[in-house]
Amino acid sequence: MGSRRKARELALQFMYKLDVTGEESSRDAVGGFFEEFGGKDEDRDYALILVQNTVKHSGDIDTVIKAHLENWSIERLSTIDRNILRFATCELMYFLDIPVNVAINEAIEIAKKYSLEESAIFINGVLDKVAKDTRKGKQG
Repeated sequence: MGSRRKARELALQFMYKLDVTGEESSRDAVGGFFEEFGGKDEDRDYALILVQNTVKHSGDIDTVIKAHLENWSIERLSTIDRNILRFATCELMYFLDIPVNVAINEAIEIAKKYSLEESAIFINGVLDKVAKDTRKGKQG
């Protein structure tokens, strides 16, 4: 059985690649990436859905993130932190079946693994504000 964490990690890796290279996302590009970097089918399925939705709604997602950054611009964030915020904000905004605390905790744990301890704290603060704004009392 796969895990959503592994799927989120795969999504982060692919989104990092897109961010750094400036490539466009496509189903073929995502599929090829996941074939190369592994993951179980169910991990890849969720990662694909997460990447597609994050890219599809990127303008709205970035607008929401920017509204909750204090004394920072989204461009100044590290590529890892920016993309963790993007997919977690996507989950908070569009994946309403995922409880708020799960989306935030997963983002924090992934930040601890791939970024800095300070980043995990920063991401927690931003996502807490995003959740309060986007879920308006629907927290789980």
